[in-house]
Amino acid sequence: MKNDLTESERPGVASGLKYHAWLQCIECGEQYSLSRVIYRCERCDGLLSVEHDPEPIRLTGRERWKSLFESRMASFEHPWSSGVWGKKEWVLPGIDDQHITTLGEGRTPLLSVPAFARELDLEYVGIKQCGISHTGSFKDLGMTVLVSHVRSLIASGTPIRAVACASTGDTSAALAAYASAAGIPTVVFLPAGKISMAQLVQPIACGSLVLSLDTDFDGCMEIVRAITLDPSIYLANSMNPLRIEGQKTVSVELAQQLGWKVPDWVIIPGGNLGNVSALGQGFRLLRLAGLIDRYPRICVAQSENANPLYRSYRAGLGPLVPMQAQKTLASAIQIGNPVSYPRAVRALKEFDGVVEQATEEELANAAARVDRFGLFNDPHTGVALAALIKLRAAGTIAAGASVAVISTAHGLKFADSKAAYHEGRLDLEAKYKNAPVELPANIEAVRAELGRRLP
Repeated sequence: MKNDLTESERPGVASGLKYHAWLQCIECGEQYSLSRVIYRCERCDGLLSVEHDPEPIRLTGRERWKSLFESRMASFEHPWSSGVWGKKEWVLPGIDDQHITTLGEGRTPLLSVPAFARELDLEYVGIKQCGISHTGSFKDLGMTVLVSHVRSLIASGTPIRAVACASTGDTSAALAAYASAAGIPTVVFLPAGKISMAQLVQPIACGSLVLSLDTDFDGCMEIVRAITLDPSIYLANSMNPLRIEGQKTVSVELAQQLGWKVPDWVIIPGGNLGNVSALGQGFRLLRLAGLIDRYPRICVAQSENANPLYRSYRAGLGPLVPMQAQKTLASAIQIGNPVSYPRAVRALKEFDGVVEQATEEELANAAARVDRFGLFNDPHTGVALAALIKLRAAGTIAAGASVAVISTAHGLKFADSKAAYHEGRLDLEAKYKNAPVELPANIEAVRAELGRRLP
């Protein structure tokens, strides 16, 4: 096997407990240095992953990892104040701290929803609020790693003029924020008229060159892949495994917040499908380090209008059959040809995973139902919550189980669609509709309405 790693980067030759990482093809195992600007295997065109030398991670030991991660969680120092970089040895162990660009990502709350759990006869339901982040989505977790890596490459002399991405909204917002903080130009390709105003304005505000194309996300992705054949324009989509490195810390934070245990199930919405493989990578490292003693099962939740993984799952997880994704309230996962499909299939098989789908009515009602317990769920979290409700009703998730739902974005980024739900402007039965009551400015009218409404 050809290998372009330097001697110090090769796995199995670690001196002491020095941590090492490299790029590796998930299909043929070909290895490449992290210093390479490369997104697919040169030998077989397979997707790449960032792999870590397992020996020093295992030998460090459970108690030292617990002590290290917990002390960093309490730190305000750079870069440990980031929930991602507090796990640096498991992310990019070789990067110089001066090249790390962080905007305080990670450390997001895991909110228990006991009343909802009781309704479903479950022991525990927790919602990991990844949208409580700098740009309002979990994409910040991956982008801090990717942009920091690009900053390191530029410092070492790699000629990179700009970083580019195709996006349904959240990726572009994260890229624009982190790259502008690092002083790196960005180019964003967006599908015209298919994202919320909140998502559109973020990259504009951060100074990105925003190209609004008359196509969908898959069309934008084709163009950005062609553009980034020029190695001076760096690809920021999740085809790039550096993104997944940051996103995998969701698994580590989740286990840490549960006292170094894992729930029976983790449910995550899936679009381009890098997120499910990221979860898997995090859980693998947790088990290698001795911090957990079992894996959770994983469910990927998709909108019925953009469900290529669900269709493949129903057909036995064979080769992907791309589809034309249809309009969905969960616009960030409106993707018909997901780049990370092979990674997702591997994770589903390893974690005894399932795939469920949700109609527009199911996802909107699920989000609104759980909003009643004090949350403000975006439509993608609604997809995951609808999948939980359906899997519990079918008995796939057993009574008494514990479940964590990954909320991938902040509901405020989708305020228009949430308002439309409660105002009855969506073409669906809004079971939890709660429209404002218009009254004259008259105390008697107000008292009468309170008498009708309050117990």
